[in-house]
Amino acid sequence: MKNSTKIQLGVNGPLVSGLGLGCMRMSSIWGGPTPDETESIATIREALDRGINFLNTGDFYGAGHNEMLIGKAIKGRRDDAFISVKFGAVFHNGQWLGMDLRPSSIKNFINYSLTRLGIETIDLYQPSRMDGSVPLEDIIGTVADLVKEGKVRHIGVSEISAEQLREAGSIHPISALEIGYSLADRQIENELLPAARELGIAVVAFANTAEGLLTGEMKAPLPENDYRNHFSRFQGENLIKNLEKVEVLKNMARHKACTPTQLAIAWVKEQGNYIMPLVSMSRRTRLPENIEAMEIVFTPEEMSLLNTTFATGAIYGSTYLER
Repeated sequence: MKNSTKIQLGVNGPLVSGLGLGCMRMSSIWGGPTPDETESIATIREALDRGINFLNTGDFYGAGHNEMLIGKAIKGRRDDAFISVKFGAVFHNGQWLGMDLRPSSIKNFINYSLTRLGIETIDLYQPSRMDGSVPLEDIIGTVADLVKEGKVRHIGVSEISAEQLREAGSIHPISALEIGYSLADRQIENELLPAARELGIAVVAFANTAEGLLTGEMKAPLPENDYRNHFSRFQGENLIKNLEKVEVLKNMARHKACTPTQLAIAWVKEQGNYIMPLVSMSRRTRLPENIEAMEIVFTPEEMSLLNTTFATGAIYGSTYLER
């Protein structure tokens, strides 16, 4: 099955696959083991074969490992892939140290990324988030200079506010906004999504299953070593109450002969033709299920039930996705 859905990135921007492949899980970020490289490369290549050409990475994923992996996967078929790269996050020994968005650093980062990817131009280049230490005009202006140099085709942004999005767009046309969005995390619907829609900016939505909450597979309590225990959403009574809401999703999935994960992805897709679900995968076996999710449609009653059950604020507790 081919992923035939397309989405336009920005006003008069390129058409890319309506489903994006997040490559983050193909590398070790927090010090864990690196998944099998052969399988990861095969997953990228099969995704391209199936029409998923939007590949998302960060130069800090596995300290450059992720970019090198993608470089191997797209060798000989550069034109089949649309490469999105985030930059600016600084890690040491698996620990996040902060952001470095100085113009000199950005000019340094891009050259390393191009070398690791084995390409001459990055299709979409974006700061991974803003930290206020460098004026937005300097950050976007520097990437705009890279566009003039031919090292970048389109500019994106990630994890920013509606006000920052408008400011960035006043400096240079912005093609895409990468942000967490799911049934369980709908805060961006108040200001950020309307701003993106108004400005003609595509939304690349990650964390569609809310860190696994919406998969229908999570059980309370979580294992002691699970990183999600750090967030109140996944603790004690909060998790129990949240999983009760997920039962609605599971029941609907059974009725529609699909999985809760597919419904979660499909719901994101249905929020607008300018919104792309970005799904992280590292195994080929995940591809068919996620591609099929793009074909799911909802009746008005089904959509109403989901929007009511998972209304903004309905999920108890906080997570790093909350803003």
